[in-house]
Amino acid sequence: IGRPADLRVEAKRGFSELLSRKKGFGEGKGGSANRLKPGIISPQLEVPAHIPRPPYYETQENPDWDDNYQVHGKEGIERMRRSSKFAAEVLEMAGSMVKPGVTTDAIDRAVHKMVIEGGAYPSPLRYGGFPKSVCTSINECICHGIPDSRELQDGDIVNIDVTVFLDGHHGDTSRMFFVGESVTEEARALVAATKESLDAAIAICAPGVPFKRIG
Repeated sequence: IGRPADLRVEAKRGFSELLSRKKGFGEGKGGSANRLKPGIISPQLEVPAHIPRPPYYETQENPDWDDNYQVHGKEGIERMRRSSKFAAEVLEMAGSMVKPGVTTDAIDRAVHKMVIEGGAYPSPLRYGGFPKSVCTSINECICHGIPDSRELQDGDIVNIDVTVFLDGHHGDTSRMFFVGESVTEEARALVAATKESLDAAIAICAPGVPFKRIG
């Protein structure tokens, strides 16, 4: 039957292939050229020595899962706000770069530069061995895509996932972007439906509300 890890890989591949074969994915202006193919991954970017590192920087291993509740005080909440606000600012910059002909590697370099100039650490870098400073997921790539030399094409959709480590706290945000003018109606409907779901889930959040209500 295969090992559990093998089965997970097959499941992920099967779902992504299903999405890629759906009408509206890989069938835009560029035809089959829009189908996602791996590009060349450039070397890992350096982080200046004065930038505080998260715990996983040296080992590149995911931290152990903490089952304890984390209730932050006033200072912790303010630090969370600062890191999240900065992540949102970086995401706005990255999104402004989305256009045909731009590589996700170029977006990664710009994100890395802005993050370290702001005194923060790009959280994806070295987390579980991830080689880049931002996640860019194009078309049928479900999440956590690795930036590379592939140029964005007219008709693509791309998720940019920015996370920064600032003042000991991670700020995490992502958004879907349309590339060019040839994005299909099906792809636009998918993005709209997920945005509506996100907004509805956020509206539920309040002190004392069970997590299960969000689902």
